[in-house]
Amino acid sequence: MDNFLSMLWPMLEGAKMTILLFVIAIILSIPLGFLLTLAVQSKIKPISWLAQTYVYIMRGTPLLLQLLFICFGLPMIPGIGEYLVLDRFTAACLGFVLNYAAYFSEIFRGGLLAIDKGQYEAAQVLGLNKFQTTTRIILPQMFRIALPAVSNESVTLVKDTALLYAVAVPELLHYAQTVVNRDFTIVPFFVAGMIYLLITLILTAFFKYLERRFKFE
Repeated sequence: MDNFLSMLWPMLEGAKMTILLFVIAIILSIPLGFLLTLAVQSKIKPISWLAQTYVYIMRGTPLLLQLLFICFGLPMIPGIGEYLVLDRFTAACLGFVLNYAAYFSEIFRGGLLAIDKGQYEAAQVLGLNKFQTTTRIILPQMFRIALPAVSNESVTLVKDTALLYAVAVPELLHYAQTVVNRDFTIVPFFVAGMIYLLITLILTAFFKYLERRFKFE
C-alpha cells in the first residue's frame, strides 16, 4: 500500500497541472474562438482574410510544433527575442489557447451555417433588430448545435495536455514516466491512463448534462 501511495501522490500532483492547463485553455479559447468566428464572417475583407489565414495556419500545423516555437523559437527572434521569453507553463497555456481557439472557431462557424436562413427572416417579421436577432435567436441555437462538437474537442484537449511533457512542464505523463524509471514497473502508465479516463468521464458527463439542459437530445 505504501508503495502504491508513493507512486500515486506525485502523479496526482501532475494531474493538478493537467487540469489547470485544461481549465485555462478551455476558458480562454472558447470566447476567443467565437471572436474568430465573427472575424471570419466579417464583411470587412481584410479582417475576414486575416482570421481565415490564422485559422488555417493553426489548424494546419501540429500543436507540438506551435508549443516548441512559442517556448524555444520566440526567444530566438533577432532584436525582440529577449522580451518574448516566457515561463514554460505560461508558454504552453498560450500555445493551447491559440491553437484550440482556431478549432472552436470552425465549430462555431459550422453551428452558424447550420441555422436555417428562415430564422433571420422570421426575426425581421417580428420586428427584432440585428442585435436582438443575434443574441436571442441565433447565438442560443448556434451554441446548442455546436455543443456536441465542443464536447469532443474538449476531450481531445484533455489528452493533448500530455504534450506538456515535450516542453518540460511536469504534468501527469511526466510524473508517470519518472515513477516508471524509478521503480522499474509499468503500473504508473496504467494509473495515468485511469486518471485520464476519470477526467474525461467527468467532462463527458458534464457535457451530457448540458445537452439535456438545453434539450439537445
